[in-house]
Amino acid sequence: MTIVYLNGAFLPLKKATVSPLDRGFMFGDGVYEVIPVYRRRPFRLPEHIDRLEHSLRGIRLASPLSYDGWQSVLDELVLRNAGDDQSIYLQITRGVAARDHSFPVDCPPTVFAMSTPLPEAKPASSSAGVGAITLEDIRWQHCDLKTIALLPNILLRQQAIEAGAAEAILVRDGQVTEGAASNVFCVVSGMLITPPKGPRLLPGITRDLIVELAAAHEVACREQVLTTETLAAADEIWLTSSTKEIVPVIRLNGTPIGDGTPGPVWSRMNRLYQDFKRQVHAGAPLP
Repeated sequence: MTIVYLNGAFLPLKKATVSPLDRGFMFGDGVYEVIPVYRRRPFRLPEHIDRLEHSLRGIRLASPLSYDGWQSVLDELVLRNAGDDQSIYLQITRGVAARDHSFPVDCPPTVFAMSTPLPEAKPASSSAGVGAITLEDIRWQHCDLKTIALLPNILLRQQAIEAGAAEAILVRDGQVTEGAASNVFCVVSGMLITPPKGPRLLPGITRDLIVELAAAHEVACREQVLTTETLAAADEIWLTSSTKEIVPVIRLNGTPIGDGTPGPVWSRMNRLYQDFKRQVHAGAPLP
């Protein structure tokens, strides 16, 4: 039985209810995080909470809990659900109020968290690679905020699926920003490149870990503006996220990338990432 957290209480998922007047339902007025859990320990929790609080500040909503408070709630949620490896979904909205665009006064936020089994990465799919297409980035100007208003992302991802691709790589003013639900890396002449952080893209936790692992293992890596021309001519392209990890793109807009198979830099980085995960599973301190 799945146990969730809702506004201070732990209860079965089927008993968790939210008012239709909740501003998350009415306006998409809220933020969220997805946090992997390994060996019943939230992975990179400080980084996830920092990003959550950045998103909350961005929508002018005070954090309802301290870091220790979040850690206590999430640890208890993990304990109450099955599986050593889990995926936590955490959502905070501005709460329940009469429908009005202006912020309500003295309105307690709605805090919801649930945990589901964390699906293992699929090495066969990852090693085979996926297709992607480029699409115009139609989202708003604050993509560094992880908000629940995801309709543009949904439409872009659906367009990619209908084109026979796994992901949409988004482009704004001729520059690559990120995927509809992922960050983007490419390899050019041995150099690993990813777009720099800023309002145009979400600062991915997996993205940052890859940059850290590259630095630690002397893999040449640079955060810089990535043009569509550079992307199309790249030797390798990857997509990254907390749940999908590192996925090689072998076709872009129907054209093979490199020789149409996952490249050697991806193979090395994927080994480093999987080694890092194995250390975590073995009980090494979580970074």
